[in-house]
Amino acid sequence: MTDDASSPRRGRPPRGATRLTRESIIEATLEVVDADGIDAVSMRTVARTLGVDAKSLYNHVRGKDDLLDAVAEQLLGGLVFPALTGDLRGDLRAIAYGFREGALLHPAAAPLVLTRQLSSWEGLAPVEAVVGVLLRAGCPPDEAVHLLRTLAAMLIGTLLREVSAGPTFGVDDGIAARREALERSGLPAIGEVGAHLARFDREVEFAFTVDLAIDAVAARLSASR
Repeated sequence: MTDDASSPRRGRPPRGATRLTRESIIEATLEVVDADGIDAVSMRTVARTLGVDAKSLYNHVRGKDDLLDAVAEQLLGGLVFPALTGDLRGDLRAIAYGFREGALLHPAAAPLVLTRQLSSWEGLAPVEAVVGVLLRAGCPPDEAVHLLRTLAAMLIGTLLREVSAGPTFGVDDGIAARREALERSGLPAIGEVGAHLARFDREVEFAFTVDLAIDAVAARLSASR
C-alpha cells in the first residue's frame, strides 16, 4: 500500500504543531526579530523557530506583512499610559515617555512600532491618547490632527535615531575618533560643535525633543486663543 500525499500524517505530529496558534506565531516572529533583525523575518524563518512547515502558518496569518503588523500590534497593545490629569504638558509628556518605553522594549522591533500604518485598536490607541489631550485643551479637530502629526514626526524621528545611535553617533566606542574627524572636517560650524556632535545621550536627546515639542504645542494653542 502506497502513501497518499493528501492523507493525514500518522504518528507523532511535528514539533510545535500542537501549540501552533496566531499568538505563538507572533511570539516566534518576535524571537526572530530580536535575534536577527526585521530583515530576517520570513515565513520560513518563523516556521523554523516553531519547528513546523511554513505552509501551516498560513492557517493563522496571511503572510509576512501580516506577521510584521501583528508584532507591531502586540507591542503597541502593551503600552501603558498614565491616567490623564487635564494638564496639557504633563499629559503629553506622560504619553511620550509611555510610548518610548513600549517602543524600545524590543529595540530591534522598534521600527515596526514606529513606522507601520495600523488601523487596529492597538495601532490607534496612542493616536487616541494624544488627540484626546489636545481636544480637551480646546484645540479644534483639524488643528489637533496637524499637531498630532507634528508630534509623531518629532517623537518617531528621535526614537528611530535612538535605536540606531550606536553605529551612527558613536555612543560607546569611537567618540574621540568621531570628534577628531568632525573637528578636522574643514567646516567651521561643524568644528565648533564637534565635541557635542560626536556624543549622543539617549535620555538627554529624548527629553530635549519632548520638551521642545510640548513647548511648540503650548505656544500654538496659546496663539490660537
